[in-house]
Amino acid sequence: MDHSDEVLSLRSRGVVLLNEPGAVFAAMLEGFARQQTSRGLASQTILMRRWQVERFQRFTETYPWQWLPGDVEDFTTHLLSGVRPLARSTVRIYHLTIRAFLNFVTDQRYGWVAECRSRFGAVPTQVCFEWNTVAHTADFEGRPGRRPLDYDELEALFAVADGRVDELVRQGRKGALAALRDAQLLKTTYAWGLRRREVLGLDLVDLRSNPKAPQWGSFALIYVRHGKSSKGSIPKRRSVLSLPEFEWAIEGLRIYVEQVRDRFHPVANPGLWPTERGTRVGYRYLDRRFAQLRDEAGLAPELTLHSLRHSYVTHLVEFGYAEQFG
Repeated sequence: MDHSDEVLSLRSRGVVLLNEPGAVFAAMLEGFARQQTSRGLASQTILMRRWQVERFQRFTETYPWQWLPGDVEDFTTHLLSGVRPLARSTVRIYHLTIRAFLNFVTDQRYGWVAECRSRFGAVPTQVCFEWNTVAHTADFEGRPGRRPLDYDELEALFAVADGRVDELVRQGRKGALAALRDAQLLKTTYAWGLRRREVLGLDLVDLRSNPKAPQWGSFALIYVRHGKSSKGSIPKRRSVLSLPEFEWAIEGLRIYVEQVRDRFHPVANPGLWPTERGTRVGYRYLDRRFAQLRDEAGLAPELTLHSLRHSYVTHLVEFGYAEQFG
């Protein structure tokens, strides 16, 4: 039987492993990561899956050749309990990851079954089944609190964001430019129905014209190059039309690009949302800023940045557009 490179490396002559189970488990994880890379999955997805398997191992305090179906059930109970229980959809992702990892290590072609039998007298087996894992039975599995914002909530959110700009200018404090940028970033996220990665990945060149809406110039269409990808594929690209119902946001974006963005001095940064340091606005920063503004506006803590996209899709339907338009 042909063994993978990591198995062969563990059999080097004269090498005594001080923590043999830990070393074997680490090699399994490395092999699993390479398999996921070969499938074309994103590095962030691979790192997250590795972390999820490691978390399961830490919870059980055992190794794959010792795991039992009951361990999955205990782990699931742990994830769904406590002060901040995980969402059902998140638990399902844990189950899928553990199942995929065990499919890898129990595949005879990779040699881990023989390796574990030789070293530990036990072999890994699949422990995730239909009867002890969360099934995907609904299109939406998020918490009920994750909902769109209504018009009053949107107005309150944007009023707080604009008010922060006015307050910083009045007090003569630093940060007014960043606050103005952040306010327009949130308005753009809503008015074009963008996901977090999509809006933060925008460059100036992604602002396009539309011959059917010449009055908006290069702000008539946003070309998204960092759309949500399918499993194992590259990010999808799509064009999002500017709509007359959001003309206020179109004009705001025009003012930002023409009068504000260059004041950050983004010399070699093509990004639409530069920082004072010449980098792009990051995911964590945007999440924190949204949470701050949401709390100042007195909105429900369950609302997240993604709620702006849900609001966009919901309001499109109310405007008379087809649901698939968003």
